[in-house]
Amino acid sequence: QLQLVESGGGLVQPGGSLKLPCAASGFTLSYYAIGWFRQAPGKEREGVSCISSGGSTSYADSVKGRFIISRDNAKNTVYLQMNSLKPEDTAIYYCAASRNTVRTMCALGWSFGSWGQGTQVTVSS
Repeated sequence: QLQLVESGGGLVQPGGSLKLPCAASGFTLSYYAIGWFRQAPGKEREGVSCISSGGSTSYADSVKGRFIISRDNAKNTVYLQMNSLKPEDTAIYYCAASRNTVRTMCALGWSFGSWGQGTQVTVSS
């Protein structure tokens, strides 16, 4: 059974940093594209970043230059490093997997599944 588990969320001050792991079990994460998404209260879920099985990355404009997605295939884990956090980054963050096998690109509009339970990130002073 494919399962993804997010962790690392918490309360951080504006300008601070957090690193969110997305750990996979039941499948080899390196074969999949992995995406990070977030949903703020009262808003629709939005794509944040994704990484292809070949390591190509894509970012939403709102996080470009501040967030970095990476993968450690040995640990079967994808990370989202979030820097220069803003109050508008406050949301529940989810990771999900795509069976799209394209290695040289990743798109947040692909079909993603096997959603994790999410981790809360709150940016506030």
